[in-house]
Amino acid sequence: NHTTVVEFVLLGLANSRRWEITLFLFLGIAYFLILLGNISVISITLTNSFLQTPMYYFLRNFALLEITFTSTFLPSTLYSLLTERKTISLPGCFLQMLFFYCLGTCTLFYMAVMSLDRYVAICHPLHYTAIMNSRFCLQLILGCWAVSFLLMFPPTIMTVQLPFCGPNVMNHFYCDASLLLELSCTDTAFIEKLMFIILLIILPGTLIVTAVSYGCIIVTILHIPSSAGRRKAFSTCSAHLLVVMVFYSTCIYRYIRPAQRGGQGSDKVLSLFFSVLTQTLNPYIYSLRNRQVKQAL
Repeated sequence: NHTTVVEFVLLGLANSRRWEITLFLFLGIAYFLILLGNISVISITLTNSFLQTPMYYFLRNFALLEITFTSTFLPSTLYSLLTERKTISLPGCFLQMLFFYCLGTCTLFYMAVMSLDRYVAICHPLHYTAIMNSRFCLQLILGCWAVSFLLMFPPTIMTVQLPFCGPNVMNHFYCDASLLLELSCTDTAFIEKLMFIILLIILPGTLIVTAVSYGCIIVTILHIPSSAGRRKAFSTCSAHLLVVMVFYSTCIYRYIRPAQRGGQGSDKVLSLFFSVLTQTLNPYIYSLRNRQVKQAL
C-alpha cells in the first residue's frame, strides 16, 4: 500500500550508444548460439535411439533449463540495448528476479547431479544401469526443480511485499535481488540474511558434490592403462572442470562476498560470465564435443 514506484530503471551495461550497439551484437550472437546449441542437443537426444541413456537424459533437461534461464533476462537486455528503453515494470521485475534465481539455483543442482552421474558411470560402471534407472533419474530432476523453488521462493515473495517509495534506479542489466532490497524504503536486514544463508548453503554445497565427483573421476582416469585413453578422458574432464570453475567462482564472488552498495561495474561483468558466457559454452562442451553426439548429428 505504501509503494509509489511503478517501474524500475535498469542502467544496463554501457553508457554510450556505440558500446550499446557492440554489446547488442555480442549478446545477440551469444543468445543465438545458446538457442542453437541447446535446441540441437534436445533434438538429437530425443530422436536418436542410441542416445537414450541417463547421461543424455540429464543433458537434454540441462539444455532445456539453459534456454529457459537465459530467456528470463537476455531478450529484455537485447531490447533495451537496441531501443535504449531502460525501464521495467514492478511485476516484470519481480517475475524476472523470481525465475532468474530459481532457475539459476536449479542450474547449480543440475551440474552437481550430472557430475554425480559421470562419477557413477566411470567409477562404478557395473552398477551404473542399476543405480541410474529411469525412475531415479526422474526423481533427481524433479528434486532439483522442487528444492530450487522451495529455497528461493520465500525470500522472493518477501521481497515482492516490500514497499518501494523511490529512488527506482538499479545499476544492472536485470533485476538483481541485492540491488532491489537497497531500493526498498523499509528495513530489509532479515531478507538479506536469509538470502545470504540460502546461497551459503547452495553454492558451497553443490560445489562440494561436484568437486568430489570429479576428484574421484580423475583418480579413476589415472588408473587407465592406455595413455591415449587417459589423454582423451582428461581432455573431456578438463573442459567440464573449466566451465564449472568459471561458473562457481563468479557466482561465489558475486553473491557470497560482502555486499557493495549501489551496484558496481564489476558485478555486471561477473554476472555476464556466469549467466551468458558459461551458458554459451555448456552445450558445446558438455554435449556437442561428444563422439556419439557428433555421429548422431
